[in-house]
Amino acid sequence: MFAHPAFAPLAVLGCFAAAAGGVIATNPTDNTGPSTCLFKMTTGFDCPGCGGTRAFYYLLTGNLPEAARHHVMAVFAAPFLVWMYLTWALPRLRRIRQWRLPTFHLTPNALTGFLIVWAVFFIARNLPWEPFTHFFV
Repeated sequence: MFAHPAFAPLAVLGCFAAAAGGVIATNPTDNTGPSTCLFKMTTGFDCPGCGGTRAFYYLLTGNLPEAARHHVMAVFAAPFLVWMYLTWALPRLRRIRQWRLPTFHLTPNALTGFLIVWAVFFIARNLPWEPFTHFFV
């Protein structure tokens, strides 16, 4: 059985909308409860993803400086992820199949470079002196 070509892009968009709605509804910037990050609870350090949900919340509400303060790597990656989704989804939608956006290909070297920068960011954000304490969430 084959699904309609638009099913997958619309399903991904629905999941994103549900996640965005959940983030907006719960307001992760309200620090009233315990941390939900197991790594931070056990080690006291920020993990590579710590601050990502808060950065997503601030991106959704249009506060780019606060989003970057909470997770600059996620803010950097967001436009690339949106572009990659659009180049994948638009050709699968029936009415706009003729739209062809330039594709964005991640080479192994580019992906390796991004992961190295992310690892350096993970280490730097846990250093206890200025200017690195700016990234502590």
